[in-house]
Amino acid sequence: MSLIIASDLAKSFGPDDIFEGISLSIPHGARIAIVGANGVGKTTLLRILVGEDFPSAGSVQHARDLVIGYLPQVATLSKEGTLWTHCLAVFEDLLTLQDELETCVAAMADPELAEDALTRYGNLEQAFEQRGGYTYEVHIKQILSGLGFDERDYHRPLGQLSGGQRTRALLATILLENPDVMILDEPTNHLDIQSVEWLESFLKDWEGALVVVSHDRYFLDQVANTIWEMTPSLEIYRGNYSAYLAQREERYTRRLAEYEAQTAFIEKEQEFIRRNIAGQNTSQAKGRRRRLERLLEDARLAPPPKEPRRMHINLKTQGRSGNLVLRTHNLQIGYHDEGQPLFDCPDLILQRQECAAIIGPNGAGKTTFLKTILEKTPPYSGKVQLGASLVIGYFAQAHEELDPNRTLMQEIEALTPNLLPAEVRNYLARFLFTGDDVFRKVETLSGGERGRLALAKLSLSDANLLLLDEPTNHLDLPTQEVLESVLSDFSGTIMLVSHDRYLIDSLASQIWEVEPQGQTLQVFQGSYTQFKAHKLKLQEAGTLPSQDGVPKASSASTTAVEGQARVKPLSKFARKQIHARIAEIEAQLHALEHEQSRLAKSLETPPADPTEVHLLGEHYVNVQQQVDALLGEWAELEEKLNY
Repeated sequence: MSLIIASDLAKSFGPDDIFEGISLSIPHGARIAIVGANGVGKTTLLRILVGEDFPSAGSVQHARDLVIGYLPQVATLSKEGTLWTHCLAVFEDLLTLQDELETCVAAMADPELAEDALTRYGNLEQAFEQRGGYTYEVHIKQILSGLGFDERDYHRPLGQLSGGQRTRALLATILLENPDVMILDEPTNHLDIQSVEWLESFLKDWEGALVVVSHDRYFLDQVANTIWEMTPSLEIYRGNYSAYLAQREERYTRRLAEYEAQTAFIEKEQEFIRRNIAGQNTSQAKGRRRRLERLLEDARLAPPPKEPRRMHINLKTQGRSGNLVLRTHNLQIGYHDEGQPLFDCPDLILQRQECAAIIGPNGAGKTTFLKTILEKTPPYSGKVQLGASLVIGYFAQAHEELDPNRTLMQEIEALTPNLLPAEVRNYLARFLFTGDDVFRKVETLSGGERGRLALAKLSLSDANLLLLDEPTNHLDLPTQEVLESVLSDFSGTIMLVSHDRYLIDSLASQIWEVEPQGQTLQVFQGSYTQFKAHKLKLQEAGTLPSQDGVPKASSASTTAVEGQARVKPLSKFARKQIHARIAEIEAQLHALEHEQSRLAKSLETPPADPTEVHLLGEHYVNVQQQVDALLGEWAELEEKLNY
């Protein structure tokens, strides 16, 4: 039996219909991710499933004695007690047993009560051990550490925790409770990369059912095996997020072909009816008209597939920068009034068309590093040298480049005074701001809307060096997909601070990891996948210890494990050249294979002249040699791309 079953759910707020006709079931062991554009109703659906909201129509059924762990986007916790006592409350039954055990120990001191107390102690102690009585404190520490809490946080009053810390505290209690089903709304919002990876590892081993809403595509790849897309109806895809993308494209293509086929059929039938309704074939035309009318009445026609409404962004560059974009010397990042630097940098070099992804825990100094590059914050010590002919575009995590008192129109007009109001409105529409939205003040925008406005301004900068600080924060998945595609095609250079591992893996040619414990920035030449594989090999070799399942940062700055050759990764420009050459080779192979087929047929019925036969054979051998050479080159290029 399924844990949760919903039938024909609908939800309206006043005259606005959010969704309708949604039916679903959540089986044991489910790993379900719900995706869709912002505002489609994902959070509302979760609230209905857990009983915190009611549908306008339809019903929800829970299995008997079902225990649900629900994490909302904004956690509400009592301000009484500390983080540690909040987690201890999960083990109230064990604490009661512990008190009873202590009572038995005290009773053993009385000779008259000792025998009964000893017997009772033995029974209680066995139950206490079986239910984890000797390990629950270690379990709490593992969970809190995995979610990024320091031991100094354990005894802080809940009222002193930030909003993100309160959400993590609630997530900790859910994991400790071990419910039948966890329903999590954006669980990775307040976690750094290490904590997210720890959570992924925890969920992979967890045996209960999981339903999650998240904008973290890498996280969804790791934990989900079913994707529910709200459009606002519910479409089901099997597999993780990457599998969903491929299936969605295939499904759209198939539905478009079906729609075009049925449209062509209708037009053909209507044309036959028009030409023959008053002619010799009038009875046949009338019969076809009746069949067509019945077809339309029965609504058996597939509607045209709808493409999701997407942002349109174009990042143009103003001229070509020099090959050397960034060089540092003895650089330390930090503030002099704090008395010590946040971290030291090796001497960095960033070339044109490369992408350096800067990763590390929250508060490690990544944003300060970008501001030092921008000369908004002076270095603690050392030098930063920027290359020639640079036009810099900066995307700030907190969007402080936006004026909260301006309207959206005013923000764009400040950069493009020559544009007419209608042109400004058309430009904002490309970023999904339509109608009266353009007259709203920046201070009224949501986080995702501010992000889209900041991208609109960034695309007007014509920059050839982009400094991006958490560009995908608050963006829904369709917008993230568009941004990733645009950045992949960007012809300039990128420095990217992000927790979005999917984006990092798609773009980065270097990983710069800030390691706060050692107060250093470590450089890895390669993609994020290569970086993770490298750290895993170091860990397996015993040179990279782990703590509570969280990999510890490596101090290595090489591209491969010791004993392997150091190979510099390809730049985006080099990858584009290789892809272009592969396309040329595949076209040449197609032509040569066609020629081989023609020659083979000629040799099957050879001409009478032996000289002609000899020439045909030589030509066939020559074509085969060309095919072999091209295949060898193709294999080498593919190997370079896959390194």
